[in-house]
Amino acid sequence: MLIATKSSKIDISLEKNTELISKKFSNFIKRGDIIFFYGEIGVGKTTFIKYLINSLQTKKKLKLTEVPSPTFNIVNEYKIDEIIVNHYDLFKVKDPKELFNIGIFEDNKEIVTFVEWPEIIFNKPKKIIELYFSYEDDFKRRNLEIFSEYRKEIINEFK
Repeated sequence: MLIATKSSKIDISLEKNTELISKKFSNFIKRGDIIFFYGEIGVGKTTFIKYLINSLQTKKKLKLTEVPSPTFNIVNEYKIDEIIVNHYDLFKVKDPKELFNIGIFEDNKEIVTFVEWPEIIFNKPKKIIELYFSYEDDFKRRNLEIFSEYRKEIINEFK
């Protein structure tokens, strides 16, 4: 399996690779984690999150749920036993002041926060995990890079 370090890319061109990497990544999810998902439309952010949430559900022997993009809702919440996952999609948020209304970082010590399109956030938390999805070769290949100063054990595991 191809894995990323701070300077390498993981090939997620095949959906099966996306699924495998997200399952492995799910082993590191804990309460209080804030994970930012960067990348163009269609590059695989929501698909990765779907497999991530479904992997957490499988570990807890829960029924798998549909994991749609929260583009129109802005946030979808998933209760996975003792873990609550808030999945935000900020694509439609145009004014950073709107972030105060949705409470994106309130009480985040007890939940896991996934944020697609975090570019609009100017005051980013210091303790975040960042996943960068990108295209190559005229959209035929997709890659993932993982960065975190806060959770270095994740980076070490993906070497």
